[in-house]
Amino acid sequence: MVASSLLAASSFVPVIGSSLVTVAHAEDQLSAKVGKPLQDAQTALGAKNYAKAMSAVNTADAVPGKTDYEKYTIAQMRAAVAASSGDVAAASKAYDVLIASPRTPAAAKQQMLMANATMAYNAKDYAQAVPAIERYLKIAGPNPQMQTLLVQSYYLQQDYKNAARVQQDQINAEIKAKHVPAENQLQFLATCYHQMKDSANETHAYVLLAKYYSKPDYWAMLIHNLAADPQMPDALTFNLERLRMATGVLKEPSDYMDMVERAVQGGLPQLGLNLMNQAYASGALGKDAGAAREARLKAMVVKRAAETKASLTADAEAARKLPNAAPSLTAGYNLVLDGQVDAGLALMREGLAKKPVAPEGAKLQYGMAQMDGGREDDAIKTFADVHGDHGAQDLAQLWTLLISKPSK
Repeated sequence: MVASSLLAASSFVPVIGSSLVTVAHAEDQLSAKVGKPLQDAQTALGAKNYAKAMSAVNTADAVPGKTDYEKYTIAQMRAAVAASSGDVAAASKAYDVLIASPRTPAAAKQQMLMANATMAYNAKDYAQAVPAIERYLKIAGPNPQMQTLLVQSYYLQQDYKNAARVQQDQINAEIKAKHVPAENQLQFLATCYHQMKDSANETHAYVLLAKYYSKPDYWAMLIHNLAADPQMPDALTFNLERLRMATGVLKEPSDYMDMVERAVQGGLPQLGLNLMNQAYASGALGKDAGAAREARLKAMVVKRAAETKASLTADAEAARKLPNAAPSLTAGYNLVLDGQVDAGLALMREGLAKKPVAPEGAKLQYGMAQMDGGREDDAIKTFADVHGDHGAQDLAQLWTLLISKPSK
């Protein structure tokens, strides 16, 4: 992925010989002692005889009593010869002289800064390229091409942390400007975090890929990364399984059975029954060797759902009197599943006010209830307020994507 996602490096080196525009002065002229070897250098450079050209530049530079203009012109020619021959160190020193000179117009200075940085990158001198690119960006401002080279320069030195930092900043700027980040930038960000073994941030990168470029591979990788996070609370596993089902990633009958059982264990048998009915309708259950076992599980879920429905009112009244949040959240969700959406959501809000043990997970559950109750716009608002690492925020963002832009 890395090789295919990187943008090709520019080989641009501006012409800095006699055609460079400078600030002119009345006394600007070359003496014969300086002008003759510089003319020889120009001729040798045109013939690509770089050693002869640099020797002529050195001859001119050795002349005593040079004027500022002569020193400047020598630096121009030295930079041209060094850049053309690939002598990064010599070219960089010559560029520094030219950039520091008041004779060089601001626009030309920016060209030189870019050439210096690009030259170091093309020479694979990434340690030199990084400060040169950063210097350019500081003076010239944002430039997508140069920012890409900066990211690559860090990455190719295996400095994945800084590569990710710069790439993330570029992506954040695009999003803030209401632009869609480039797909290869998001891929590259995910690659950086993968190299760092930072699964949480790698997951965030795939969230953005799924958001802006909804492809099956991104969903599969995203869900895999969420499931692989060892710090993801067990309480979120059921939500993750629902996401797998919604995106077509949940395949095995045993996985469907596990999801339904988790719904029942969580006090939401009607939700488990709804999901099981969907699985039967799609052919995921009831047609395999375990059909008999699946039928027994369904019978149990139907029975539990009926029992819960019969005690809805009593459960809601009891939950209101309890100081902890979970009973109100569960009883409220069951009211929503029974069609009493307003009453159920109101009871869940009471639960949220009781300071749940896992507040982000509780907000996620509330958003799911809103979604299941047909209040999708409200669910999106709730999901936007879910934060935290290790699953809750990422799951909330993914459900938002599925609500607003269903997976194909």
